[in-house]
Amino acid sequence: DLHSFPTRRSSDLHIALDVAAGTGDLTAGLAQQVGDRGLVISTDINSAMLSRGRDRLIDSGNVANVQCVQANAEKLPFADGTFECVTIGFGLRNVTDKPAALASMRRVLKPGGQLLVLEFSRPAAALRPLYDVYSFRVLPLLGKLVARDETSYRYLAESIRMHPDQETLLGMMQAAGLEDCRYHNLAGGIVAVHRGRRY
Repeated sequence: DLHSFPTRRSSDLHIALDVAAGTGDLTAGLAQQVGDRGLVISTDINSAMLSRGRDRLIDSGNVANVQCVQANAEKLPFADGTFECVTIGFGLRNVTDKPAALASMRRVLKPGGQLLVLEFSRPAAALRPLYDVYSFRVLPLLGKLVARDETSYRYLAESIRMHPDQETLLGMMQAAGLEDCRYHNLAGGIVAVHRGRRY
């Protein structure tokens, strides 16, 4: 069932949560990590996107240990301390109240559990001029020519520009109560992985 939540509980059952899961790429990776004795909950606020992600998981055979739940990242409908790992990949940028979402994700982590945030970020200074040209000129043009959707690709560029940079997001995670926070830049800072734990 699309909106079901697991009732089984066990001390040796590994449970992970993928927030704003979209098409389910991170969910599939988590499902492989937790294996047969684990469970992954895939969430998205958009029911159509959640269904699309579920269909992709079914097509790939990654459904035995996955359940899908429609949920708002800012108000996750799970008990405190439920998950060993929470991920959000390219989804925090689209959340209206980021501090609320970070606090909600921290709340559902078990003590010692880890939050992983994969998101577009601020490139190194040397890359910014070229990256801006690509983001605000080339990308919307490609969207118009290839996908016939210039607006969505322009929104993508603008949302990336408005998203907090690496140090700001690090501070937001710490303010949400996460500890041992750090980040790692990928592709010269175009993308960054932020990590934090609940103790």
